[in-house]
Amino acid sequence: MNGTATSKGTHPSAGSTRPVIVVGAGPTGLLLAGDLAKAGVRVTLLEKRPHQVSNLSRAFGVHARTLEQFDARGLADDLLATGSTITRLRLFRRLSLDLSTLPSRFPFLLITPQYEVERLLEQRARRLGVRFRYETELLALRQDADGVDLDVRNGDGTTATLRAAYVVGTDGHRSTVRRAIGQPFPGVSVITSLFLADVRLAEKPDSVLTVDGAGDVFAMIASFGDGWYRVMGWNRRNEVPDDLPLDLDEVKDVTRRALGTDYGMRDARWLSRFHSDERQAPRYRIGRVFLAGDAAHIHSPAGGQGMNTGLQDAANLSWKLAAVLREQAPDSLLDTYQSERHPVGKAVLRSSGGLVRLARAHHPALRALRAAVTALANTAAPARTKALAQITGIGYRYPAPRGAHPLTGTRVPDVTLAGGRRLYEALRGGHFVLITPPTVQLTHHTAPDEPGTQPAVEHWADDRRTTVLVRPDGYATWAQDDAGTAAVEAAVAARFTLTSRR
Repeated sequence: MNGTATSKGTHPSAGSTRPVIVVGAGPTGLLLAGDLAKAGVRVTLLEKRPHQVSNLSRAFGVHARTLEQFDARGLADDLLATGSTITRLRLFRRLSLDLSTLPSRFPFLLITPQYEVERLLEQRARRLGVRFRYETELLALRQDADGVDLDVRNGDGTTATLRAAYVVGTDGHRSTVRRAIGQPFPGVSVITSLFLADVRLAEKPDSVLTVDGAGDVFAMIASFGDGWYRVMGWNRRNEVPDDLPLDLDEVKDVTRRALGTDYGMRDARWLSRFHSDERQAPRYRIGRVFLAGDAAHIHSPAGGQGMNTGLQDAANLSWKLAAVLREQAPDSLLDTYQSERHPVGKAVLRSSGGLVRLARAHHPALRALRAAVTALANTAAPARTKALAQITGIGYRYPAPRGAHPLTGTRVPDVTLAGGRRLYEALRGGHFVLITPPTVQLTHHTAPDEPGTQPAVEHWADDRRTTVLVRPDGYATWAQDDAGTAAVEAAVAARFTLTSRR
């Protein structure tokens, strides 16, 4: 049956498209499952919650690199219609970054609630054939050389054992998958007491995103565009346990002290306390089990990088899993998920943690450091460009072999191709894309009939002389200047020698 996990005792035969089970139906799991289904892999997505649209998620910002990934899946325009954009991201009182300078089709931050991201990704996953199992809780898992057994409890209290070729844990910071494979989650609490609230306002703020602090308090208000506003804040003098009741009066008091007004705050539909941790699993892969998103790393909310980082994890892992399952790549390809994404998660921990510590600076030495960082970012273009690239995700690059072309491992921007087509439109097929000068004509190439079998060949719209092979996640895996047809065909053949034997 399409999308079903294999029952215990019925191991998939060699050469079959063996199933993957994804645990956790948040943004990371939904993107990953949809990508795998697009590539022809049978996917089951387990979620212990009932199926419902929830407004209780914390994320509300979608950065440029994530929007590029949505564009490569034909979803960017639909997502943009759900929110509002800002071109200036304020970090401290005197430090803000101009997003309009980003070298991207999306030079802004999209403010939209996480449930809109999930809605679009779920629709895509269902359309592509992902099987959803809500109210299904993972109890334990065991793996061997051929696959993974998962013990689950269904919504009616019955238990079952499912089997898959691979399992990906996208089940959040309290990940059952992570505990099951014995991975620690070392780190610290950055902020011990924050609050969140969804409210209506009598007065509309001047900006889609309003952020400021004064003394011992900080507050942020983000518009969802439908009359509801997300409020986040903290009070250094009132750091209390997460389970202590929160009322609207406290939210209004902190907001007034931080922003000068509470904008006539009323009608709270949600009030919650939480604490902000910085944690990262040492290994994202243990045998046939992977961790992605908050199951692998959690960050402070500074810069809005958490959900975005998880979605990039999914984009990185999905095409690799599909290639290995279709026997078009060796298992060692899956090890590059760790070598590419773990350093990015670590960098996000450093940057978001540094931002929140500077924002909350109370000691004179930290305040002096904040002033120095602000002055550097405001006056030094290289520092400002680096900060922008890191926060928005467009500046990360992956390791490349020694002697490789400088483009190898870098994000390829949404360049215009011959005929007016864009690269990220060409990536929507789930294929590699080979971009060559018009003078390079491959003699044995045919258009790919399924993802991963051959690259889709495109030509530059201008006179560039570099040939670039772009991975399905938009990063260059090989490039060469002034390459002739024979050299390009050899490079393609070296990367597409394994064929599917389903």
